Amino acid sequence: MATKIQWKRTDFHYDLPEELIAQKPADPRDHARLLVYNRATGEKSDDYFYNLPRYLPTDTLLVLNNAKVDKARLQFGNKEVFVVRQFDPHTVEAMVRPGKKFKAGQIVVLTDEIEAEVLDVAEDGLRRIRFNREVTDPVFDPYRLTPFPPYIRQDETLSDRYQTVFARTEGSKAAPTAGLHFTPHVFERLDARGIERAEITLHVGLGTFAPVKAEELEDHPMHAEEYEIDEETAKKLNAATHITAVGTTSARTLEAAKKADGFHPGRASTDIFITPGYNFKAVDALLTNFHLPESTLLMMVCAFAGYDEMMELYRHAIRERYRFYSFGDAMLIL
Repeated sequence: MATKIQWKRTDFHYDLPEELIAQKPADPRDHARLLVYNRATGEKSDDYFYNLPRYLPTDTLLVLNNAKVDKARLQFGNKEVFVVRQFDPHTVEAMVRPGKKFKAGQIVVLTDEIEAEVLDVAEDGLRRIRFNREVTDPVFDPYRLTPFPPYIRQDETLSDRYQTVFARTEGSKAAPTAGLHFTPHVFERLDARGIERAEITLHVGLGTFAPVKAEELEDHPMHAEEYEIDEETAKKLNAATHITAVGTTSARTLEAAKKADGFHPGRASTDIFITPGYNFKAVDALLTNFHLPESTLLMMVCAFAGYDEMMELYRHAIRERYRFYSFGDAMLIL
């Protein structure tokens, strides 16, 4: 497809059989399948994730997002408060269900001990809510759930599997899912090949998983997400001759953080929206899962690999019965 001036949401639609939506991760983690695509040659191959090290250039710096998922979903019977951001010990920004129960000015009784005052309602439906208890109070613990995406059945027995083995920094509202496939065995094989690693932190929020509702992509508002790069990682990034981003969250962070004079340590936020036509400044290879139709994540990988090429890779993955979405299989784009 020729380069388009204006992309539409529906350009990124594809039909996925429901049975290909993974409800559980591969067991062991590193036995997920791996689709490898070489942009330079157009070659693709089907393999397994435990063989990832054989495909990576030995001079690459593998960049992982060490964000840890909060139990941000609070379920009180038929009422739900999904905490997106915390302002102070009592006050949060949240998505709620059902919305009609959480009108501005109302005090919502959630349990015998927990009440929520709805301070205001934003245009996008987010509520600013003040609880009568501190959010960290153990009284909330029986109601905390892992924020699995809506296409995965809620199953708290899988909560540990929705964290990467290298998760460290709590605050994320969804897992950086490309990292879920790594195991100590894969890291040992990476070390044996001399492949260096670095970690960044991007707390996944609405900027990553909010659906695109606007027909024209230029009309889609991206929510900002916070990221952090420490001094050691900044040095590694500035010295790297080749960078492999593990996941779209790592890629988003790297592209937002790369300046004309390189990478700098510190905290910042990004609302960068990467669509086809974007010129990548930092990322040379990308490890990613298979994403929802019409999502900002699919738009990003199309920008990286090429629109026609990526849509054909997705058709190939469907034909070959790859497993899709957060607990699904992986793709390496070289």
